[in-house]
Amino acid sequence: MRRVVVTGVGLVTPLGCGTEVTWKRLIEGRSGIKPITSFDVSDISAKIAGLIPKPENGSAGDDGIFVAEDWVSTKDQRRMDEFIVYGLAAAQMAVEDSGWMPSDEESLERTGVLIGSGIGGLQEIAKGAITVHEGNVRKLSPFFIPSSLINLVSGHVSIRYGFKGPNHAVVTACSTGAHAIGDAARMIMLDDADVMVCGGAEAAVCRLGMAGFAQARALSTNFNETPEKASRPWDKDRDGFVMGEGAGILVLEEFEHAKKRGAKIYAEVVGYGLSGDAHHITAPAEDGNGGFRAMRAALKRAALDPSEIDYVNAHGTSTPLGDEIEHNAVKRLFGNAASSIAMSSTKSSIGHLLGAAGAVEAIFGILAIQNDVVPPTLNLDNPSDGCDLNLVPHEAQERPVNTVLSNSFGFGGTNATIILSQVS
Repeated sequence: MRRVVVTGVGLVTPLGCGTEVTWKRLIEGRSGIKPITSFDVSDISAKIAGLIPKPENGSAGDDGIFVAEDWVSTKDQRRMDEFIVYGLAAAQMAVEDSGWMPSDEESLERTGVLIGSGIGGLQEIAKGAITVHEGNVRKLSPFFIPSSLINLVSGHVSIRYGFKGPNHAVVTACSTGAHAIGDAARMIMLDDADVMVCGGAEAAVCRLGMAGFAQARALSTNFNETPEKASRPWDKDRDGFVMGEGAGILVLEEFEHAKKRGAKIYAEVVGYGLSGDAHHITAPAEDGNGGFRAMRAALKRAALDPSEIDYVNAHGTSTPLGDEIEHNAVKRLFGNAASSIAMSSTKSSIGHLLGAAGAVEAIFGILAIQNDVVPPTLNLDNPSDGCDLNLVPHEAQERPVNTVLSNSFGFGGTNATIILSQVS
């Protein structure tokens, strides 16, 4: 089977626009969770989110501020939901980082795109529905459908760069980003492509998105006055997850192809595991068996023993039920090796980016390998009973990191695990 490596990364997150600034602030223990001011939340119980820093709450010259016009023209923005704009920005960063910008036909046909989203164009759908409901059908944009479709991030990236290989998208709720990476890696392994641009994008922090998750009683509501304390995985005071927005995009490449052109190599994708809970539409099985089997499958594919994993980037959403289930599944799988790993949840810093989460968190894992430091779990003041792994409370930890396991679990009982390793 052909080997697959990561040669480019791009991030748009609540900590900032760009990989460097996001990583720096993550390791410093900063939070990107803020009060929502861009729309009315007076009748919604959850009033905070992980928000992309923009000029309206900063200065366009500030480090890490996201200025949409830097990535997509004003004219084109009117034809896209915001999740596509985020995806295009992160994809441009990743492609430029990789240095892979071919012009010959064969290379273009061997380069594909696989970028997903958990919800897609929710903001545009909400606005379009209101327009039609109010009897203004003729005012509905002719770009309403393509502005909302999940696969249009892949479509736009393909068109922008002329990439003519596999053009695909994943939609598996909060597992989307991880599935996109794993599926794209398999396309390279199976010789369907030499290079794949992959990941996830999400922009569901809107009135409809917030109201929907709030009505499902999934969101944190006890920390509206102190938003930076709201996302607190494994802590006894956690009361739900915090919505986030953004995008994470990676360039994957066949190992010999990357070596031949002298590409910078961040890490190798060595393991990918998938499973289904077959249990409940929103709640994980209490025994954590779905996540356990996804992790086990990824380890099998990687031909690794649990003792060879240095860091686990947990799904860790800060929900009362899910955090302990994942913690216990990790302990069960790792056995005696569990005491030597570090496991943290970076959602404590940025919230839950839904379909973008798995890709963003995989990039965090890659940067942990690059820098030999694992990011912290913020707000872990009082761990729940039995949560006794090294959960990296409050501060980042410097330690050797050669191999990382990253988990993503989604509604419908869909689970994905990615394992990334330093290239040997």
